[in-house]
Amino acid sequence: MTDMSAPLTIKICGLSTPATLETALDAGVEMVGFVFFPPSPRHIETTSARALCAIAGARALKVALSVDATDDYLDEVVAALKPDILQLHGRETPQRVAQLRARFGLPVMKALGVSVEADFAALSVYEEVADQMLFDAKPPKDATRPGGNGHAFDWSLLANRDFHRPWMLSGGLNCETVEAAIMATRPPGIDVSSGVESSPGVKDSALIETFMARARAAEARLAAPLGSMRESA
Repeated sequence: MTDMSAPLTIKICGLSTPATLETALDAGVEMVGFVFFPPSPRHIETTSARALCAIAGARALKVALSVDATDDYLDEVVAALKPDILQLHGRETPQRVAQLRARFGLPVMKALGVSVEADFAALSVYEEVADQMLFDAKPPKDATRPGGNGHAFDWSLLANRDFHRPWMLSGGLNCETVEAAIMATRPPGIDVSSGVESSPGVKDSALIETFMARARAAEARLAAPLGSMRESA
């Protein structure tokens, strides 16, 4: 069960410009994600990663997202971004997760695609080797990437489930859905990408600010004593 006394962790993924990164940081985001996956419209080159790393500094945890990447490519990514966390968003096996965690000495967040109850069958094995889990909607059959597709899954699948690692909710979150998602699932963390974009891969500063404000409002509602919540209803 989620400890609602702990602060909600918000991650904005797929940042690629100094301006939108600054917006996210100024809004108080805890994690900033950078995508290293060429088929994605959010992909950045390692040269850009160095500049964004300098802007982020220690203001938020830097997350490097990759999809079934090779060791050589991840060596290049880690050297450029100097991430705090590796996010594995492909079909990496538990063995691969453990290998990369040992290779780089960094915490690993493993994404798990969800559409039905059976998709949680692999959870316990991944929790043994990953530091954190991220639950995302399974991509459509014609999708060119495993995440960032703007689709949600059935949040009720998370109900009454015990987790042994911190986790984040992803998939279909945007300014219109984030409050309901937080109230329904009470997650330790949330992750948004396409939900704060004006077009694929183009982050929108106004949407980032609105999303952050609404997520914090939902967090405050959950943390408020029951009586005060009734009074404000």
